[in-house]
Amino acid sequence: MSRENTLVLADSQPDTLDPAISHTSLSHQYLAQIFSGLVRLDEGLRVVPDLAERWEVLDGGTRYIFHLRPDARFHDGQPVTAQDVAFSLERAADPDTGSRTASTYLGDIVGVNAKLEGEARSISGLRILDDSTVEITIDGPKSYFLAKMTYTTAAVVDAENVADGPEWYRKPNGTGPFKLMLWEQDERLILESNANFYRDAPQIRHVEFLFLAGVPIQLYEQGEIDATFVDGGSLERILDPQSQLNAELHIYPELSIFYTGFNVTKPPFGDPLVRRAFAMALDVDRLVADVRGGYEQKADGLLPPGIPGYTRGSPVIRYDPQEARRLLARSVYGGPQGLPPIVYTTSGQGGVSDTTAAIVNMWRQNLEVEVTIRQIPSRQYYDQLNDEVDNLYGQGWITDYPDPENILDVLFHTGATNNVGSYSNPAIDVLLESARTEQDVPRRMALYRRANEMLLEDAAAIPIWYDRTYMLVKPYVTGYNITPQGLPTLEQVRLER
Repeated sequence: MSRENTLVLADSQPDTLDPAISHTSLSHQYLAQIFSGLVRLDEGLRVVPDLAERWEVLDGGTRYIFHLRPDARFHDGQPVTAQDVAFSLERAADPDTGSRTASTYLGDIVGVNAKLEGEARSISGLRILDDSTVEITIDGPKSYFLAKMTYTTAAVVDAENVADGPEWYRKPNGTGPFKLMLWEQDERLILESNANFYRDAPQIRHVEFLFLAGVPIQLYEQGEIDATFVDGGSLERILDPQSQLNAELHIYPELSIFYTGFNVTKPPFGDPLVRRAFAMALDVDRLVADVRGGYEQKADGLLPPGIPGYTRGSPVIRYDPQEARRLLARSVYGGPQGLPPIVYTTSGQGGVSDTTAAIVNMWRQNLEVEVTIRQIPSRQYYDQLNDEVDNLYGQGWITDYPDPENILDVLFHTGATNNVGSYSNPAIDVLLESARTEQDVPRRMALYRRANEMLLEDAAAIPIWYDRTYMLVKPYVTGYNITPQGLPTLEQVRLER
């Protein structure tokens, strides 16, 4: 295939191209090109029309009427109808589909959770008004509802395509700016421009993703690929102003948080004194500056900069080894000698990362506690973490829409699907539930700021850093950007060789 109008990248192949069951950014970067939903986020992270050209909000913010674009088409030319939208949402909420994201991203729609739990055959809050109009009723006036509908779980799929069988997504009939042209397992995936796209069609003809083709940074330097992510192993060299690659380096902020979580269902972390002791025994400044090389921003809370409700300031729990030992002695375990065996679940295979080794070493030095490390292979980590989490775990979370609900509520509310450590605090739940439907924006943000403070005071987790995306992009590539969700904007790319 000619390189003339083809963007070539090296990456891992997707876990799936079924938008209803995908839950990783790896798959999302492909899904965002092939599928689309009623609404999307623009470059300013504002909710804007997509398959729906407009909508009405009625009944105090609980009823939405979406009017589809007359020119919206699937890749095969068939028009997108209200029936397609309804089928897609009903399918995502079908327990047989096995979606791990439907409850989180569609659960505000009346009847979704009842269907997910097998108590209803259809979504009661979903109605087809005519071929181009869909009505959705939600369970409260939630300002973030439309933003949730930009997530892949709400993407529209073709019922006839899905009927092709369990691996229908290997030949998806999507609606997005690119079509899937070829997927060769473990070798490459090629996207082709959708010339009939209802928005501006992509400027490049093809995007080719190479799998297992070699070390990406080396492929980039050899001119085999046009852009690549840069990891910590190469950053120091490329950040050097004398490096020939320095001028081609682009840095994008992420709306993300990496933290160490506590599994409160396994001793000893049901005791808040133990959680606080472990938090105080970590020198996060040294972890970020020395161990991580200063490539990320130290976290001063659970909400990253750019998220409404973020407050810049010092962590509620500071590094204080002496106080950490006193707290551990005051706990029901009476000190390190009374603690049960503790295991830290992390991603990887083989050698332990410098970051994980440093965290465990700080607990050894500052608390005289031995923590065992157990790894889950990186590709399976987030699939298996909920079921296999030990006493402690590493968690990275990129927000899917710019609202504090997507971190504080989704990760720490009692019983939330993504609440890996089963943390529960009724007082914080009250704040989070009040914030869901609070219509006064300053008051709503105040509720989230207080919830953030209380989560830190209770040591629900140890925030460590906010991430950044480092990319090398060839000078002849324009329009290539990474969203704060870590997704490339391929439809805007131009090649000027």
